[in-house]
Amino acid sequence: MSAEAQNEGGSIADTLKLVLALGLLVIGIVGFYQFQDQPTWVRLLGLLAIVAVAGVVTVQTRVGRGIWRFALESRTEVRKVVWPSRQETLQTLLIIMIFVLVMALFLWAVDSILFMIVRYATGQG
Repeated sequence: MSAEAQNEGGSIADTLKLVLALGLLVIGIVGFYQFQDQPTWVRLLGLLAIVAVAGVVTVQTRVGRGIWRFALESRTEVRKVVWPSRQETLQTLLIIMIFVLVMALFLWAVDSILFMIVRYATGQG
């Protein structure tokens, strides 16, 4: 029973932290527009600082840690990808461009034929 109570306490604390982070973001955005007389770079630095603080608060929650772990694992997976060489990319691009051109010509021909049939059927041609 104490484990359940502890888990509930953690979720309430997590909820409060997430609400705090959201509140910080709202305050940062409102402040960005409220201080229009300040230089843009000052307002932008202030907004980025508040976003960073909100991010730190969010990472302190269970959901935030999960998102952070997911981002790190995604970065690891992207590094495992075997990217095509420049030659392979250009060859693929050429094949796609030729296919698009052939399909465009084919659809143009079908459209022209159907247009002539409709003109003939309606007595306009």
